[in-house]
Amino acid sequence: MSTRLFHFVLALIVVVGSAVAQQKVVNVWKGEIPGAIRNPSFKLIVDSNKDWSWTRNISNPTMDVYPAPAKTSSRAAVIICPGGGYWALAYKHEGEQIARWLNTLGVSAFVLRYRLPSDSIMVDKTVGPLEDGQEAVRVVRRHAREWNLDANKIGVMGFSAGGHLASTISTHFNDRVYTPADSVSARPDFSLLIYPVISMDSAITHFGSRINLLGEHPSENLVRQYSNELRVNAQTPPAFLIHSLNDPVVPVQNSINYALAMKNFNIPCELHIYETGGHGYGMGRSNDTEPSWPEACKKWLRARGFIK
Repeated sequence: MSTRLFHFVLALIVVVGSAVAQQKVVNVWKGEIPGAIRNPSFKLIVDSNKDWSWTRNISNPTMDVYPAPAKTSSRAAVIICPGGGYWALAYKHEGEQIARWLNTLGVSAFVLRYRLPSDSIMVDKTVGPLEDGQEAVRVVRRHAREWNLDANKIGVMGFSAGGHLASTISTHFNDRVYTPADSVSARPDFSLLIYPVISMDSAITHFGSRINLLGEHPSENLVRQYSNELRVNAQTPPAFLIHSLNDPVVPVQNSINYALAMKNFNIPCELHIYETGGHGYGMGRSNDTEPSWPEACKKWLRARGFIK
């Protein structure tokens, strides 16, 4: 074998090995899923092309694992909740691409394919995503030593409706929505909320997310329970938020009100509001300023001591 061919084969092995490592899938639940209704006709649906991917009808929640390179690992981990209005998961640009970027920061990423609210497979669809989110945090923390992670550097990240789930995990981590297997905490150490749905208040919510999660005519108590700006307290983890002023889908007040609630409890919080961008842009897709948010996020993570 020539030297050139040897190096080509070696490089191919490295690339394939890396891809295999990143395709590792971890089940969120062992055995029976809390509050689940068995429905054999409920089949997974994945629609995708080279630019986007939508996943629906998830009945078995999993996490796709993207481990940080050993040489640059900060031993921090982030559980990513893609958006999609609690109707689908925008896996590619709010999941896979984000995971690969986090890897460049030395952060291990876990893309959570959480169950979307559905009366077809859930006894109570309002708590289904939160059940998956709480257990995802517990799974990562439970295996921290095995996966070379710091159990005190486990964060959640969410986009749009995934931001609602991430902020729900951050403010409802003590809610006993199922019986955990052990005493491992479900509290994230930080949250990264990207153009997030925060509130279920009809004045500022994203109605598609609200209807899918709470139903057509939720009670006022249920609306308040899942308006996470009202659930912030002294134990809520630090947060980094971004939003665009011209977001036509999720009003910027969602992020502003959450940041102000954090300020009221003196919890570290940073909010970046961009003039443009609209909604759903992932890492960014224009020549304006909103694509700079990953750099700001990196600096925040470094300032808070989560990355090197």
